[in-house]
Amino acid sequence: MMMSPEPTDDLATQILKEQFGLCEFRRPQDRIIQHVLNGEHALVIMPTGMGKSLCYQIPALVKRQQANNTQALSLVISPLIALMKDQVDGLRRKGIDASFINSSLGRREREERYDKLGKGEYDLLYVTPERFRKAEFLEALSHREIILLAVDEAHCISEWGHDFRPDYTRLEEFRRLLNHPTTIALTATATPEVQSDIVRQLGLTPDEVTLYHEGIDRPNLRLEVRDIWGDDEKLSEIVQTIDFVQSEGGSGIIYFTLIKSLESFSEQLRERKIGHFVYHGDLDRKERRRLQNAFMENDSIVLATNAFGMGIDKEDIRAVVHAEVPGSMESYYQEIGRAGRDGRPAVCTLLYDERDLNTQMEFIRWSNPDREFYERVDHLLEHESERLAAYGLDWFREKLHAKNKRDHRLDTALSMLERYHTIEGQIEPWTIQRLAPLPDPLKDEERLAEKLKNDQQKLYALVQYAKTEQDRKAFIHEYFGLPAPDETTPSEHGSL
Repeated sequence: MMMSPEPTDDLATQILKEQFGLCEFRRPQDRIIQHVLNGEHALVIMPTGMGKSLCYQIPALVKRQQANNTQALSLVISPLIALMKDQVDGLRRKGIDASFINSSLGRREREERYDKLGKGEYDLLYVTPERFRKAEFLEALSHREIILLAVDEAHCISEWGHDFRPDYTRLEEFRRLLNHPTTIALTATATPEVQSDIVRQLGLTPDEVTLYHEGIDRPNLRLEVRDIWGDDEKLSEIVQTIDFVQSEGGSGIIYFTLIKSLESFSEQLRERKIGHFVYHGDLDRKERRRLQNAFMENDSIVLATNAFGMGIDKEDIRAVVHAEVPGSMESYYQEIGRAGRDGRPAVCTLLYDERDLNTQMEFIRWSNPDREFYERVDHLLEHESERLAAYGLDWFREKLHAKNKRDHRLDTALSMLERYHTIEGQIEPWTIQRLAPLPDPLKDEERLAEKLKNDQQKLYALVQYAKTEQDRKAFIHEYFGLPAPDETTPSEHGSL
């Protein structure tokens, strides 16, 4: 079923201009917004920075005004604690009554926000899915009428997505608690399998949800793959790309998988007097914020890991280079989508060195511990709590895999146990406590094996992309279940 174009609500356009300072909606924002205002459910797949947030923020404000009800509230569920404050601060600067409640708040501030929530304050409230485990939150929320539910980073719903969050699998339960509100789920990437899983986990049927999918059919992007061998060839390609960016005016992002590689190439660029920023997850939060602001305000080159990109909406990025092979088509697709948003020519180059695959295969192994490993971790958490409190993470690693410091399966295991809420506390200094036994999904050998195979297939798809002789945009569209670029007319592709 294809949607017929409908004019966007006049109030929506007024809010866009007066509160967001924008003249008109990007396509297909206007259709999505009208669809949601009509009380219909939607799944929106759109590159980061292309305006996904407006697709629920505008309907939330329109519905609040139309409801003329102080108890009306739009709820946004997101796993990204680090970005909630930024989004809320931006909305409040526009005069919008928005807030967030998550684990970053102290007890007193959290209780104050619960009180305000129960009394009818806030037009928009951002929460993590884990918040629904808190009785005091549910009590405050019970006084409100949820007029819209937005699920951001919706790929986290699917265990086959690239950032599975177990609490996202409770979204059908959440919708039932909220009296089945109009729902919009949003993400930057999702294969057909993940799209179907998102709809199923929401407790909806395919014919109840309209899919809006922005493909990679952007004529200004040139997708390239360079087969290279060794760091000298890689450096040469990077320098050529920087020359291109500087000649065109604008900025460039050069992605690395390993911080060690990033720092090595950064040093070589400094030796050549080539200015650039360096951004990775080991930098403290203030420094990362400073670097991100500097990048946004200037024409610049940044060498970064995939920690860089969230919240980046810079129109004049002339090049995105993957200096090392990324781990999946999903990651690659999301990252190249940051190039050329101003419509001017931009290049997206993958530097394909087969030796980089060894790193990604090792990452896949680390991110997929087997049942035996999870059981050993759980056993030590249960029976060696005193030694863990005394000796911490290093002792834990040594007990699990002797002196192999390159093995990071423990990091994955602790992360998954935290997501399933079977542990809580900090790693450094060690304050972690075991709250519950190992959850069944982490003991299911068949499920764990299938997850490993799925991750391997994602990497293999990227290898196929690098080796393909067909049109690369067509390859990406086929992978994500989209019509070929020349067959795509509206960005909207109807019901799932």
